[in-house]
Amino acid sequence: MNLLKQWFSHKYSLILILAITLLSYILAALLPLLSVILIGFLLGVLSGNLYPFEASCQKDFSFAGSKLLEISVVFLAFSINFTNIKSLGLPMITTVILTLIVVLILSILLSKWFKCPNTTAWLTGFGTAICGSSAIAAAAPLVSKDKNDAAIALAVVNLLGSLAMIALPFLLNLFPLSITFKGLLLGGSLHSVGNVAGAAYTMDKEIGDAAITIKMARVALLSPALLFFQYLTTQNNKIGIKQYLKLPFYLILFLIISIMVSLIAIPPPFTHLMENSGKFVLTLAMVAIGLNIQVRHLISSGRKAMLFGIVIFILQLLLLSTFGLILL
Repeated sequence: MNLLKQWFSHKYSLILILAITLLSYILAALLPLLSVILIGFLLGVLSGNLYPFEASCQKDFSFAGSKLLEISVVFLAFSINFTNIKSLGLPMITTVILTLIVVLILSILLSKWFKCPNTTAWLTGFGTAICGSSAIAAAAPLVSKDKNDAAIALAVVNLLGSLAMIALPFLLNLFPLSITFKGLLLGGSLHSVGNVAGAAYTMDKEIGDAAITIKMARVALLSPALLFFQYLTTQNNKIGIKQYLKLPFYLILFLIISIMVSLIAIPPPFTHLMENSGKFVLTLAMVAIGLNIQVRHLISSGRKAMLFGIVIFILQLLLLSTFGLILL
């Protein structure tokens, strides 16, 4: 046992995080319904609770989780392209933007009703409104110093996204809806691009094409949504305008890269490499965060966040349906 404690000294903490991340990718290939990010987080939690790491290791995990989360956001900025919004047309763009704004506001207002930690609920709502893991990773450093909040929100959003990917196509087939409307509900509500593709293309290619177009427009709205979300949360905490305008360095880079990608034709292989690198770094961060989480805390906060996530997801579907019927 003493040898094991010596092995997991300061310089070996990152090796452990890397090893668990690689194992997560292997398991994700065998379990395609679960995202590698969720698997990495759960393996981290399992490892951290089975073996009591020393305080020095826990500090390493905390530092690594925090910094890796910010680094991942910079990589993920290469997936943001504002030109994806153009092809939707004004009625569809309006529907998506109005839904996004209302969902973000509701996430702030309803968090207290569920007795869920505010920042966990906010991040769950933000991930639901935009694009799942990437959105939560981008917003987490803005609203919470406790990376456990981000971890729980990521776990909830990834799990709900997987479940909704299976359930929503079945439910939509029960109603005589148009291809456009089905594409709107799938692309405007499901949490990640993978969830949308997995659900929509199992129904119909045209539905899949429509849903992916709408989803990519939601992803493109991540940059302005981050600024709006920061405004909502700083208003809630009564922070002055000067504090609001002090954007963290990672977010400044994120905004610059997302604008650059929208204005300059960057070779697709490079953007794919950056996106995959961001996903890998985000998985590293989730493993590191998971290594510091106690199961009791995860169950307690996760249960409340799961209920909150379900309610926000249902409200998002209702808003999409309402705005869609009015505007389309």
